Amino acid sequence: MADTAPAFVVPQLRAVLREAFEGPQAKWTYFIDNRPDAAVFGTVDGLSAEQASKPSGAGASTIASHVHHLCFSVAAASAWIRGDRSDLDWKESWRVRAVDAAEWAALKKRLRGEYDELLRAIDEKATSDEEAFGGAVGMLAHAAYHLGAIRQKLAAATGTLERSPSPTAPP
Repeated sequence: MADTAPAFVVPQLRAVLREAFEGPQAKWTYFIDNRPDAAVFGTVDGLSAEQASKPSGAGASTIASHVHHLCFSVAAASAWIRGDRSDLDWKESWRVRAVDAAEWAALKKRLRGEYDELLRAIDEKATSDEEAFGGAVGMLAHAAYHLGAIRQKLAAATGTLERSPSPTAPP
């Protein structure tokens, strides 16, 4: 696949992934609001550990749960893209429910580190074969899903179930 992949594939993978985690990079977006805090990092950075640990209902997951799961799944995607097909304990990815301030800070820092590692894996190996490419594309969809879940939990917790403006199309 590396011999036939167009030169734009990796930069576009990175661009959409950056939008999911870092926020809009231009005046237009692919799928999120055009606000700096609309992506994963912008959404979770302003939250306290208490807010991140509050379930949205009886037995429901928390924002901290989703962030821990994202750490796990981003690390798994990086490994997959690099060729590691080890079995993983996905139940472990949901073990965190509540965090204190130090744990919350560490979890957010870990997510940034795992994200940086994912970008390196994409740069180095995403077009090496179909499974690696599929892992990169799959992580984009997975990140978008969890961004939506986190934002919905936050909106429910704060009572701000707002209609977001539609993404702005590329020029």
